[in-house]
Amino acid sequence: MEISIIYEDNHLIAVNKKSGDITQGDKTGDIPLPDKVKAWIKEKYNKPGNVFCGVIHRLDRPTSGLVLFAKTSKALARMNKKFSTREVQKTYWAIVESSPAEKQGTLKNFLQKNDKQNKSYVVHENAKNAKSAELTYKVIAKSERYTLIEVLPKTGRHHQIRVQLAAIGCIIKGDLKYGAKRSNEDGSICLHARKLSFEHPVSKENISITAKVPEEKLWQYFESKVEH
Repeated sequence: MEISIIYEDNHLIAVNKKSGDITQGDKTGDIPLPDKVKAWIKEKYNKPGNVFCGVIHRLDRPTSGLVLFAKTSKALARMNKKFSTREVQKTYWAIVESSPAEKQGTLKNFLQKNDKQNKSYVVHENAKNAKSAELTYKVIAKSERYTLIEVLPKTGRHHQIRVQLAAIGCIIKGDLKYGAKRSNEDGSICLHARKLSFEHPVSKENISITAKVPEEKLWQYFESKVEH
């Protein structure tokens, strides 16, 4: 099973997820990422019996990038707490169809999830089941047709980055669900979980893990623009 491991210690393991991989089982019956990680650990360490792989957080199926799993129950419990208390700094990169009016800013909205459509909407704060969503963003590179935005979500709502950027006219390339002009050939959307920074749940040292962008040409172009 082909997976890209980008960080591993005794308690944590991080994968650079390809678009299309799922982080939890669904009706497609495709093999979820945690099962692939378990198989990888089992083979690498020649482990008998069951292997522990705790799901700490998830990414949408068409999104690529960094997913962190726990190899021990202690790490899982502590990392779950860190995510819920917002002690983990998450950085995303998004390629959008139009540049935002302001090169950087903070977006605050109330979102409502529609389970039947698997979609979220910006709603009034008094709407039923509305949840507050906040992120900061900044433009970090441009091409002739597209803009690369770095996003730091403060909350972790359903489809938050996708719906909040779409609400200001910055639709993510390939994201038909939120208004993109056309799909990407591989069915991906141009949203990438770029980096996670946090205090290690056991050793307490500061950890920062970065996931390379997909091999696709536009992503490679933008990564080279940012690095130079």
